Amino acid sequence: MSSKILVTGGLGFIGSHTVVALQEQGHEVVIIDNLSNSSIDVLAGITQITQKTPIFENIDLRNKNQVKEFFEKYPDIEGVVHFAASKAVGESVENPLLYYENNLASLIYLLQELQLKENAYFIFSSSCTVYGQADSLPITENAPVKKAESPYGNTKQIGEEIITDTAKINKNFKAISLRYFNPIGAHPSAEIGELPIGTPQNLIPFITQTAIGKRKELSVFGDDYPTSDGTCVRDYIHVMDLAKAHVVALERLQQNKEKSNFEVFNLGTGKGSSVLEVINSFERATGENLPYKIVGRREGDIVAAYADTKKANEELGWKTEKHLDEALKSAWDWQKEVVKREEQDN
Repeated sequence: MSSKILVTGGLGFIGSHTVVALQEQGHEVVIIDNLSNSSIDVLAGITQITQKTPIFENIDLRNKNQVKEFFEKYPDIEGVVHFAASKAVGESVENPLLYYENNLASLIYLLQELQLKENAYFIFSSSCTVYGQADSLPITENAPVKKAESPYGNTKQIGEEIITDTAKINKNFKAISLRYFNPIGAHPSAEIGELPIGTPQNLIPFITQTAIGKRKELSVFGDDYPTSDGTCVRDYIHVMDLAKAHVVALERLQQNKEKSNFEVFNLGTGKGSSVLEVINSFERATGENLPYKIVGRREGDIVAAYADTKKANEELGWKTEKHLDEALKSAWDWQKEVVKREEQDN
């Protein structure tokens, strides 16, 4: 079923991989990205992989008039996959108003335009941060949404509440919120991958930058947690598996398979891996030696989080196919490609 789909933040990490997955399924993609945390070079990577260049619009979704003008220019947009949001937990604590404006105003302006359509499909990029430190593991979609640990997490909770209220009053509006666990890895071609600006906030880019010599050593925050080896446990999902889930979720709505007009699904592997297990997996998959040291705990880190994936497996008909070693090897191949490009540019 071919259709024209808007992907906001489509040049970002998960967005770009989802654009590839959508194009490979025959959908026509229009990307909105303001390049605040991404690079226009990603467009060339997407084109190289799919042999098809998506339409690109450099728009700031915080500008209500620009959003309105976009939908007037593209009246045949059938669905929106909404990634565009700021996502660094630490930065959100330091600059909460930036996060509330960027993550919520953009969502509201998009939904206001979608309300004017006869039928609208909306896929929301959410996060397992909405659960906080869950009462029990693995985490199901019925787990209570805890008070957010950060303004970033709060924007995901409020975002879901906004979508819930919108879906209640408009039966023609259909939405799915996908709560990701920890996306990692890169496209196997090494044409696109995670490209953090400045110091990485996530574990895997920090690992690959350390292994390639950009960082002196990896800091492991705490080894006294109540886990098998004392380090924090997370559910790491390959970004390619995650991208495919967005296509499946969108097509579920297009084919009227949804059970209600707003549904929520966890996206993870269902398996938790500790920081030390990830380090060992990286060394095994790449043959590289990774220097690291144990330091004190980091504020805001929860002990463990991994998904119960039963609902996504059974109702979406989706499950992960790639394992941790494979994801880390792809992240390493991408890191080497990034360095190669940097050397060519200098």
